[in-house]
Order: sequence, then C-alpha cells, then structure tokens
Amino acid sequence: MSGDGQLSLLAPQVPVRRATPGQLRLVTWNVQHSAPQRARRQVAWLAERPEADVVVLTEVTDSAGGRALIRELADRGYQVIAPADTGGDYRVVLAAASGIDLHAVEHPVPVLPHRLVTARLRLGGRTVGVAGLYVPSRGPQERRNEAKRAFQDAVSAWLPRLREDLGDGPVVVAGDLNVLEPGHQPHYPIFGDWEYAFYRDFARAGLVDAFRALHPEAVEHSWYGRAGNGYRFDHAFIGARDLDRLQACHYLHQPRLGGLSDHAALAVVLTLDESRTAPAG
Repeated sequence: MSGDGQLSLLAPQVPVRRATPGQLRLVTWNVQHSAPQRARRQVAWLAERPEADVVVLTEVTDSAGGRALIRELADRGYQVIAPADTGGDYRVVLAAASGIDLHAVEHPVPVLPHRLVTARLRLGGRTVGVAGLYVPSRGPQERRNEAKRAFQDAVSAWLPRLREDLGDGPVVVAGDLNVLEPGHQPHYPIFGDWEYAFYRDFARAGLVDAFRALHPEAVEHSWYGRAGNGYRFDHAFIGARDLDRLQACHYLHQPRLGGLSDHAALAVVLTLDESRTAPAG
C-alpha cells in the first residue's frame, strides 16, 4: 500500500482466540457498514466460528462502527490490520487470531488503496500470503462505474506480481469482488465484459476460485437484491499449485439470514501440512 501511515497495526489486549495448528482457516465477510452495536454482535459470531482464525472483512466504515469492530476483534485476541486513511470510503480489515504472526505488506495499487489489504502470516512454521479485497459496486452513476473499472484495472495489473509481494508460500485472495463468474446462474445482462474479464484475470495470474474448484456445479449466492435476485459476489482465490491443500470452501448463510449483514460469509480451509488429505467440501 503506497503512502505512509496507511495502515495501523493493533496488538491484541486479551488473547482469547487461538489459531488451529496445521491449517489456514479463513472467513471473508461483507459486514454491511455496521454500526457499533451490530459490529460487536458480528465479532461475537465470528469468534465462535471454527473457520475464523483469519478474517477478511469488507465494507468496514472509517467511523464509530468500524472502530468498534476493530476494537472488539483486538479484545478477542486478534491482531488487526486496518487502513487508516480512507477519505470517508469503505475499507478492508484483515485480522488474525493469537498464534499467528501477522505482518502488513505494502502493495502498489494506487487506486482506492484502502480497498486492498495485503499481509504475510506466519503459522505452524509456514508463511502464507493473504490479500483482502473490496471492489466498488456498480451502479447507474457514471463516476461509480469509473471508480470500479479503475480499481479493477489496478488490481489486475498487480496480480501477476502477487507472489513477489506476499511470498512463495500458499496465497489466498478473498473478499467482495462485486463481480460474477462467467456462466453465473442466473445470468444478468447488466454486467459488462470488462467485469467478467476481471474475474478471468485471477486465472491468468495462476489463481483458482476455491469454491468453484470444490463445487463445480453448485448454484449458490452470497447476496440478494431487493427483488430477490441472487448474486455470488464474495469469492476466495488460491494458487493453482495449492489446490491439493484445499480442504473446504463453503458459504455461511446464518449471518445473512439472521440479520447480521446482507451478505453471507465465505469460509476457506487449507492444510499447511506437507502430507495432503482429500478435501472435505
């Protein structure tokens, strides 16, 4: 991340949540610009999820709700990385449980840099690279579509050097991309070729859609519009060479159905052991 003072690293006050040895367990979730009370309930839910050793949270405000979420994570034993300078825009927050060494890594994306957080994690004697991503949503306003396209282009330009920045170990890129995979069911004609191209850029950079790798035929959605139309906006990508490490990738719909957010969360589990086992699904 370019510029000084972009990131603040908060150390945990009370080490409550401890990481699971031998695995990377990650949850990504759009928290829907939560206010303080809902932010505290969101963190309480995360702290009970067995997959939430590492969390990538999107649509976090730079206001009271976002600050409450960050403090609650820290109080529960998470180290937290959060962009400090957002200009009032939403940001990504990346947090890791006690037992994981979390190190922020600057990235070169100059457009809306607070919407991309990158880090190296050290756990179980291995280094893992994690990038949290929140792509702007599209809409009728020309300026918003311009911002979305500019951010996508900047991220696409960075993806081929991702391992150079995040290390040679396993990598995960996760977050709310606000784009759909080609062939998404149902098809929505409003999305342009440039948006589908962004999804394909991950494959060009040697990354694989973790959910689709385990569930090639599944139709699942992480967000629903007012008309009830479903969209799979939230994604996790891993390195193609790490596919044999992938143990599980599934959507968690409880927080969406229970009113904690308008998005489902997405959980990913990778084994860090050198002896691989078959994926659980």
